[in-house]
Amino acid sequence: MDSQSTQHAAVDAIIAELKHLPGALLPILHGIQDQLGFIPPAAVPAIAKALNLSRAEVHGVIHFYHYFRDTPPGQHVIHVCRAESCQAMHGKDLERHIKQTLGIDYHETTADGRYSLEPVYCLGNCGCSPALCIDNEVHGRVTPERFNELLSELG
Repeated sequence: MDSQSTQHAAVDAIIAELKHLPGALLPILHGIQDQLGFIPPAAVPAIAKALNLSRAEVHGVIHFYHYFRDTPPGQHVIHVCRAESCQAMHGKDLERHIKQTLGIDYHETTADGRYSLEPVYCLGNCGCSPALCIDNEVHGRVTPERFNELLSELG
C-alpha cells in the first residue's frame, strides 16, 4: 500500500471513529495530525463531507490554529516557547539564533527535511526559561550554545 493510500485509510478511520462527537472537527483534526504528523490537504473534502461542513470551513480551522500543519513535518520538530517568561529571559535572542542556524522561519521545514520550526506559547517550564521542545522533549535554560549542542546530539 502506498503512502497516500495509507494516509487515506488513516483519515477515514479517524473520521469514522470521531464524527459522532459533539464539535467533532477539532478532535478529528487532532487525531489526524497525531497519527500522520500533519493534515493532508486531500483529507479536507472527506472531513467536510462527514461533518456536513464546507471545505472552506475545514480549511479555515486548520489554518486558524497554528498547531495544525498541512505539510509533513521535518524529521525533528523544534517548538520554541514565546511566552512572557521565556521572552524575559532572552528568548528573542535564542529564537533569532535558531532561525539563523536553521535558515528557516516559524512554520517552515529545512530544505533537507531534517528540522521543522514551530512557535509555542507556553511549555509549562517557566522556572527554567527560555525553553524549547525537540521531538516532545522539553529543554530549559537553553542558550544559543546549548541549542547548538542539542542539534549536534541529534546526529
